[in-house]
Amino acid sequence: MAKIIHTMIRVLDLDKSLSFYKQAFGLTPSHELDFEDFALVYLRNDENDVEIELTLNKGESTPYTHGSGYGHVAVCVDDLDAEHQRFSKLGFEPTDIVTFAPDDKLLARFFFVNDPDGYEIEVLQRHGHYQ
Repeated sequence: MAKIIHTMIRVLDLDKSLSFYKQAFGLTPSHELDFEDFALVYLRNDENDVEIELTLNKGESTPYTHGSGYGHVAVCVDDLDAEHQRFSKLGFEPTDIVTFAPDDKLLARFFFVNDPDGYEIEVLQRHGHYQ
């Protein structure tokens, strides 16, 4: 069974976005990752465990349109390989599985699939932060 865990949006000014989400919805960072080209901040509150992932692509200065601002909805599963195979058999055409392990530390294994309207959904192996 899949569980929705986060939805991602791209932001130009991380501090401004963090302030807005805290003031508007009481969402605060639960997990932060900072890389050379991008930073991820996961927001949540005590009401639920679904998060908003703010993604800052470093060096971007052009405002995102709604078309490029939407990122993805994410779900986590117990057996990523089995789900990938099942999606393939259903004709959903998932992307290849990606293993993301900077400095040889596994952060995530995932693939993407598009819904019928072209919206991306990230399917992650249940691991670490992604529960």
